[in-house]
Amino acid sequence: MATSPLASAIEFLEKFGLFDVVLPFLLIFTFVFAILEKTMILGKENDQPKRNLNSMVAFVIALLTIASNKIVNAITTALPNIVLLSVISLSFLMLVGVFAETGEFSLKEKHKGFYYTFVIFSFIGVMLIFLASVKTSAGVSWLSVIFNYIKESWGGAVVSSIILLIIVIGSIIFVTRAPKKGGGEE
Repeated sequence: MATSPLASAIEFLEKFGLFDVVLPFLLIFTFVFAILEKTMILGKENDQPKRNLNSMVAFVIALLTIASNKIVNAITTALPNIVLLSVISLSFLMLVGVFAETGEFSLKEKHKGFYYTFVIFSFIGVMLIFLASVKTSAGVSWLSVIFNYIKESWGGAVVSSIILLIIVIGSIIFVTRAPKKGGGEE
Protein backbone atom coordinates (compact mmCIF):
# COMPACT_ATOMS: atom_id res chain seq x y z
CA MET A 1 0.00 0.00 0.00
CA ALA A 2 1.53 3.29 -1.08
CA THR A 3 1.46 6.08 1.46
CA SER A 4 2.07 9.74 0.93
CA PRO A 5 5.09 11.48 2.44
CA LEU A 6 2.80 13.50 4.70
CA ALA A 7 1.09 10.36 6.01
CA SER A 8 4.52 8.85 6.65
CA ALA A 9 5.60 11.99 8.51
CA ILE A 10 2.47 11.91 10.71
CA GLU A 11 3.06 8.21 11.41
CA PHE A 12 6.69 8.98 12.36
CA LEU A 13 5.60 11.80 14.68
CA GLU A 14 3.04 9.48 16.30
CA LYS A 15 5.71 6.83 16.92
CA PHE A 16 8.04 9.54 18.19
CA GLY A 17 5.48 10.46 20.88
CA LEU A 18 4.38 13.86 19.66
CA PHE A 19 0.69 13.19 20.32
CA ASP A 20 1.14 11.28 23.60
CA VAL A 21 3.93 13.30 25.23
CA VAL A 22 4.90 16.56 23.55
CA LEU A 23 1.48 18.06 22.73
CA PRO A 24 -0.15 17.22 26.11
CA PHE A 25 2.94 18.64 27.84
CA LEU A 26 2.73 21.88 25.84
CA LEU A 27 -1.02 22.15 26.45
CA ILE A 28 -0.77 21.70 30.23
CA PHE A 29 2.30 23.93 30.46
CA THR A 30 0.53 26.70 28.53
CA PHE A 31 -2.67 26.50 30.60
CA VAL A 32 -0.88 26.45 33.95
CA PHE A 33 1.57 29.19 32.95
CA ALA A 34 -1.25 31.42 31.69
CA ILE A 35 -3.24 30.93 34.90
CA LEU A 36 -0.19 31.68 37.07
CA GLU A 37 0.66 34.76 35.00
CA LYS A 38 -2.89 36.10 35.11
CA THR A 39 -3.55 35.45 38.80
CA MET A 40 -0.02 36.30 40.07
CA ILE A 41 -0.45 33.71 42.82
CA LEU A 42 3.30 33.19 43.20
CA GLY A 43 3.99 36.89 43.67
CA LYS A 44 5.07 39.82 41.56
CA GLU A 45 8.07 42.09 41.04
CA ASN A 46 7.55 45.69 39.93
CA ASP A 47 3.85 44.97 39.27
CA GLN A 48 4.82 42.12 36.90
CA PRO A 49 4.33 38.40 37.60
CA LYS A 50 7.42 36.36 38.46
CA ARG A 51 7.87 34.70 35.08
CA ASN A 52 10.75 32.39 35.98
CA LEU A 53 8.92 31.04 39.04
CA ASN A 54 5.66 30.68 37.11
CA SER A 55 7.40 28.88 34.25
CA MET A 56 9.18 26.46 36.61
CA VAL A 57 5.95 25.55 38.43
CA ALA A 58 4.10 25.15 35.11
CA PHE A 59 6.96 22.98 33.80
CA VAL A 60 6.85 20.67 36.83
CA ILE A 61 3.05 20.35 36.74
CA ALA A 62 3.14 19.57 33.01
CA LEU A 63 5.84 16.91 33.55
CA LEU A 64 3.86 15.34 36.40
CA THR A 65 0.77 15.34 34.19
CA ILE A 66 2.39 13.49 31.29
CA ALA A 67 3.93 11.02 33.74
CA SER A 68 0.41 9.78 34.51
CA ASN A 69 -0.81 7.59 31.66
CA LYS A 70 -4.48 7.89 32.70
CA ILE A 71 -4.46 11.68 32.52
CA VAL A 72 -2.76 11.70 29.11
CA ASN A 73 -5.26 9.14 27.79
CA ALA A 74 -8.15 11.25 29.07
CA ILE A 75 -6.70 14.37 27.44
CA THR A 76 -6.02 12.69 24.08
CA THR A 77 -9.49 11.13 24.09
CA ALA A 78 -11.41 14.25 25.12
CA LEU A 79 -9.69 16.97 23.09
CA PRO A 80 -10.80 15.86 19.60
CA ASN A 81 -14.40 15.81 20.83
CA ILE A 82 -14.02 19.25 22.43
CA VAL A 83 -12.56 20.60 19.18
CA LEU A 84 -15.55 19.12 17.34
CA LEU A 85 -17.94 20.76 19.83
CA SER A 86 -16.09 24.08 19.37
CA VAL A 87 -16.37 23.85 15.57
CA ILE A 88 -20.09 23.03 15.84
CA SER A 89 -20.62 25.93 18.27
CA LEU A 90 -18.70 28.37 16.09
CA SER A 91 -20.61 27.23 13.01
CA PHE A 92 -23.91 27.71 14.84
CA LEU A 93 -22.91 31.19 16.02
CA MET A 94 -21.86 32.14 12.49
CA LEU A 95 -25.23 30.95 11.23
CA VAL A 96 -27.01 33.03 13.89
CA GLY A 97 -24.79 36.01 13.00
CA VAL A 98 -25.84 35.79 9.37
CA PHE A 99 -29.47 36.34 10.34
CA ALA A 100 -28.80 39.18 12.82
CA GLU A 101 -30.57 42.41 11.88
CA THR A 102 -28.04 44.90 13.23
CA GLY A 103 -24.36 45.46 12.50
CA GLU A 104 -22.39 43.86 15.31
CA PHE A 105 -24.08 40.85 16.87
CA SER A 106 -24.07 40.48 20.64
CA LEU A 107 -25.92 37.34 21.67
CA LYS A 108 -25.38 38.00 25.38
CA GLU A 109 -26.84 41.52 25.33
CA LYS A 110 -29.75 41.01 22.96
CA HIS A 111 -30.87 37.48 23.84
CA LYS A 112 -29.76 36.69 27.39
CA GLY A 113 -31.97 33.62 27.80
CA PHE A 114 -30.73 32.10 24.56
CA TYR A 115 -27.12 32.94 25.45
CA TYR A 116 -27.27 31.30 28.87
CA THR A 117 -29.07 28.27 27.45
CA PHE A 118 -26.30 27.95 24.85
CA VAL A 119 -23.61 28.26 27.56
CA ILE A 120 -25.30 25.64 29.76
CA PHE A 121 -25.66 23.16 26.89
CA SER A 122 -22.03 23.74 25.86
CA PHE A 123 -20.89 23.13 29.45
CA ILE A 124 -22.98 19.95 29.65
CA GLY A 125 -21.50 18.82 26.31
CA VAL A 126 -17.93 19.33 27.55
CA MET A 127 -18.70 17.50 30.80
CA LEU A 128 -20.22 14.56 28.90
CA ILE A 129 -17.18 14.42 26.62
CA PHE A 130 -14.81 14.27 29.59
CA LEU A 131 -16.96 11.70 31.42
CA ALA A 132 -16.91 9.55 28.28
CA SER A 133 -13.12 9.81 27.95
CA VAL A 134 -12.08 9.12 31.56
CA LYS A 135 -12.04 5.39 32.30
CA THR A 136 -12.46 3.58 35.61
CA SER A 137 -10.02 0.91 36.76
CA ALA A 138 -12.24 -1.66 35.02
CA GLY A 139 -11.77 0.14 31.69
CA VAL A 140 -15.33 1.46 31.47
CA SER A 141 -16.00 5.17 30.95
CA TRP A 142 -17.51 7.15 33.82
CA LEU A 143 -20.37 8.20 31.54
CA SER A 144 -21.30 4.53 31.03
CA VAL A 145 -21.09 3.95 34.78
CA ILE A 146 -23.43 6.89 35.48
CA PHE A 147 -25.93 5.85 32.77
CA ASN A 148 -25.93 2.24 33.98
CA TYR A 149 -26.47 3.38 37.57
CA ILE A 150 -29.41 5.57 36.57
CA LYS A 151 -30.89 2.80 34.42
CA GLU A 152 -30.51 0.12 37.12
CA SER A 153 -31.50 2.12 40.17
CA TRP A 154 -34.26 4.34 38.82
CA GLY A 155 -35.53 2.37 35.87
CA GLY A 156 -36.64 3.69 32.51
CA ALA A 157 -40.13 4.76 33.61
CA VAL A 158 -38.85 7.03 36.39
CA VAL A 159 -36.30 8.77 34.15
CA SER A 160 -38.88 9.20 31.38
CA SER A 161 -41.37 10.64 33.88
CA ILE A 162 -38.81 13.12 35.21
CA ILE A 163 -37.90 14.26 31.68
CA LEU A 164 -41.58 14.65 30.77
CA LEU A 165 -42.19 16.62 33.98
CA ILE A 166 -39.27 18.96 33.22
CA ILE A 167 -40.57 19.56 29.68
CA VAL A 168 -44.12 20.24 30.91
CA ILE A 169 -42.97 22.64 33.65
CA GLY A 170 -40.62 24.41 31.22
CA SER A 171 -43.42 24.80 28.70
CA ILE A 172 -45.81 26.18 31.33
CA ILE A 173 -43.20 28.70 32.52
CA PHE A 174 -42.45 29.74 28.92
CA VAL A 175 -46.12 30.22 28.00
CA THR A 176 -47.26 31.96 31.20
CA ARG A 177 -44.33 34.31 31.81
CA ALA A 178 -45.09 38.02 31.93
CA PRO A 179 -44.09 40.10 28.88
CA LYS A 180 -41.25 42.57 29.25
CA LYS A 181 -42.35 46.12 30.10
CA GLY A 182 -39.97 47.97 27.77
CA GLY A 183 -40.71 45.78 24.73
CA GLY A 184 -42.96 46.27 21.76
CA GLU A 185 -46.04 44.45 23.18
CA GLU A 186 -48.42 46.20 25.54
